[in-house]
Amino acid sequence: MDIVRFENPGWLYLLFLLVPMAAFYVYKFRKGRAALQMSSLDGLHRLPHTARYYLRHLPFLLRAVAVALIIVALARPQGAQDNQDVSTQGVDIVLALDVSGSMLARDFKPNRISAAKDVATKFILDRRSDRIGLVVFAAESYTQSPLTTDHATLINLLNQVESGVLEDGTAIGNGLATAVSRLKNSDAKSKVAILLTDGVNNSGQIAPLTAAEIARNFGIKVYTIGVGTQGTALMPVQDAWGNHTFAQAPVEIDEEVLRQIAEETGGKYYRATDNQSLSDIYDQINSLEKTKIEVKDFLVYQERYLLFVLLAFGALLLEVIVRHVYLRQIP
Repeated sequence: MDIVRFENPGWLYLLFLLVPMAAFYVYKFRKGRAALQMSSLDGLHRLPHTARYYLRHLPFLLRAVAVALIIVALARPQGAQDNQDVSTQGVDIVLALDVSGSMLARDFKPNRISAAKDVATKFILDRRSDRIGLVVFAAESYTQSPLTTDHATLINLLNQVESGVLEDGTAIGNGLATAVSRLKNSDAKSKVAILLTDGVNNSGQIAPLTAAEIARNFGIKVYTIGVGTQGTALMPVQDAWGNHTFAQAPVEIDEEVLRQIAEETGGKYYRATDNQSLSDIYDQINSLEKTKIEVKDFLVYQERYLLFVLLAFGALLLEVIVRHVYLRQIP
């Protein structure tokens, strides 16, 4: 029984009353026996004892047990149950993903966009307490998913992202500005945008550094990731007949602009050259942007006196049955 304390322990001193109670019973028992004069007791010693002989003290024992249980109940025994009060202070995060045609380059396995989606999925699964949104951009940008804690739906929307849906191009400024618009009204203590691209800004109406300044004004930290191997990579191109094929082409990433965006907003720039380095980058960002979780342990006390009251009532009821039924005396 999980009794951890008594609310009124002073009542337990009444248990000492059981000692004079027992002494009085022994005194009364010895004084109350009838005397019968007989010439010899030898014959009586050989008589077998019945069950009543052995149970003659049971009523007193049951009454003493009932008194003890009532005293314990008056002391209010209590059990304890461990409870936790968990409060989280999440981070609002928007993933801004480049879906231009160059994201089909095969320097990542199977290609850049698939690798980015796989790593982003793992990142989302690791951020259980955070609201996460998704923005995609090429020559223009749009919101694939607003901030949400429904990560299963978010991952489904992420899996639906494909290159070629938008007009080809790389509008880094527009992609970042759309992410900022999703975060600017957030009440979260920490607001983060993770912008991933493999090219140079060549489209859109908003310059990347202008979008970075807006992000800074709204207290949004931007992590930028440049995706692409060093040198050349197998890129999607069109041949002379307009057919899509792959050919080696130089990898061009405007690292200076991406670095300035990160520095302007208090974030950091990373360069990913393969699947593993991309995964490591997201792990680093995951460790930098920790969700604050506070756990407070406390005990909830629950009354246990009712059990002792019921046991005492049972003992008294059993005493009455034994005394007036099984050990009944005929006058």
